[in-house]
Amino acid sequence: MFSKIHEECGVFGIYSSGGTDVAGLTYSALFALQHRGQESCGIAVNDDGVISGYKDLGLVGEVFPPERLQKLGGGQLAVGHVRYASVVNAQPLVVRHCKGTMALAHNGNLTNAAELREALELNGAIFHTTSDTEVIAYTITNERLRASSIEEAVSAAMDRIKGAYSLVIMSPQKLIAVRDPHGFRPLCIGRLGDS
Repeated sequence: MFSKIHEECGVFGIYSSGGTDVAGLTYSALFALQHRGQESCGIAVNDDGVISGYKDLGLVGEVFPPERLQKLGGGQLAVGHVRYASVVNAQPLVVRHCKGTMALAHNGNLTNAAELREALELNGAIFHTTSDTEVIAYTITNERLRASSIEEAVSAAMDRIKGAYSLVIMSPQKLIAVRDPHGFRPLCIGRLGDS
């Protein structure tokens, strides 16, 4: 007999050329994904390159009452996440660095997280969470310092990480979705009008 279901987590990302309530659609998607994680959730919205977000413990409807959702404002991109987690590990993780801001939501586990984390710490990285998501974020950020684009940085970072994962990454202008090479974690891409 089990005490409660632990599915892992659910991630969602949306791009819209304009006019679409990306925060509202992300809320609806997270509500539909709520079975994947029922302890924390978060949404980050990108409005013309400015990324802001909110995350907390609780169910989607508790964390995002209408007034909180409205405070996220409008935008062209958004990422969201539901999970079994502590408040410190709630996502999406928003990272600000010299090449811009990035928001990342991740589902999965890295098999080489400990060795990547140790190498990053030896090079000065200071971790604020205990999740693999921060290891991925630092790995992408390190690659972004050398790469000419966020796509190149993500591609190089994915060559370094190992495990089963699906993630969505939002930069000031782009939304990128990635899954592990074996497809162990679900990742679907869809279209809703121009979104």
